[in-house]
Amino acid sequence: MRSRISPATGTVLLLIALNLLNYIDRYILSGEMRPIQHEFHATDQQMGALGTAFFVFYMIAAPLTGWLGDRFRRKPLIIAGATLWSLATLAALWVHSYATLYMRQALVGIGEATFGIFAPAVLSDFYPERERNRILSIFYVAIPVGAALGYLAGGEMGSRWGWRASFFVCAVPGFLAAALYGWLGREPERGASDHIAPTLDRNTVLGLFCNPAFLTATFGLAMLTFAMGGIAWWMPEFLRRSAGMSMGKASLTVGAITVVDGIAGTIIGGWLAQIWLRTNHRALYLISAWSVALTLPFGALVFFGPRSWAVPSLVAAEFFLFLNTGPLNTALVNSVSAPVRATAISINLFCIHCFGDAFSPQIIGAISDRSNLSLGLGATLVTLLVSCIILLIGARFAPELEEKRS
Repeated sequence: MRSRISPATGTVLLLIALNLLNYIDRYILSGEMRPIQHEFHATDQQMGALGTAFFVFYMIAAPLTGWLGDRFRRKPLIIAGATLWSLATLAALWVHSYATLYMRQALVGIGEATFGIFAPAVLSDFYPERERNRILSIFYVAIPVGAALGYLAGGEMGSRWGWRASFFVCAVPGFLAAALYGWLGREPERGASDHIAPTLDRNTVLGLFCNPAFLTATFGLAMLTFAMGGIAWWMPEFLRRSAGMSMGKASLTVGAITVVDGIAGTIIGGWLAQIWLRTNHRALYLISAWSVALTLPFGALVFFGPRSWAVPSLVAAEFFLFLNTGPLNTALVNSVSAPVRATAISINLFCIHCFGDAFSPQIIGAISDRSNLSLGLGATLVTLLVSCIILLIGARFAPELEEKRS
């Protein structure tokens, strides 16, 4: 009996599973920061530097992996990346110094860079431009769910069995998912679903630097990523300090908010953009800009408002922030053509981490050491405002979703 699941659907499901594990492994450490900080006698700035280590090596690996992805089959590269980050997560069992913990973070960054570049490119080859927002919105639901599970795994298992236990438990599924993808995943024909006419700024590497749709999506996302990366890294610890929560409760609270808001915000944002795209080809940029604008007042209440308002304000802020996940990532892949898509995504990842979250956890930690964590996190409001402005400008350059010219 023939399977009812198409190769595209089966591959999407496997990539979603890998993306989920990708973000679980990324956020375990944030969920149990306190015991790790105590064991290694680290300052806030040093703990922020662990986030920097991940993203610096992530963005260093990105250009090379993007070049490989436009020239070789992406399936074995995705498997290699998933195996590497799972090995690095498992290696936390043998970490007994700050230096080796730093190296572990670097290896996770290299492994995850491979997946983060190739998965959206593969999905774009399965689906045409008008459908990519829907598919990528579903794919990126794994971000908040994975982040939440990472917080929960770190906070709950770390509190019960020690912080290394959660790294072991979360490493094993990564090997299994990589093996399943190797067995069942499919590699689509490159560019098979592209309908927008190729031009020099969309179809060549040098042209990317003259492509305003690509550049505004990239730098709008970079400013947004500065904020999201810093907030994600420090929020459990912020609630522990400002709201007097235990480590487990703070991680549980942030995890629960992230998973509910992430699922709701990502799905609703993708749905709204899909409807708006029927009448306005600029919708992907506009809904992303409005998402950031609506986040700002609630973010200010989280960091500087009354203590009793912190959690409800965080619920509202995260919901609006997640509205842009699918639309903005779709704007990025639609701004370029298939021959350079992996390279474009790698340049995007380099930029969003270099100018975004590679240094934001450490910068926030440094401000916190000199003043307080509220002021450190407040710096993210500035970059959110800049992101909103860039995305509004980018809407002017959104490509028409026209058919490919013969």
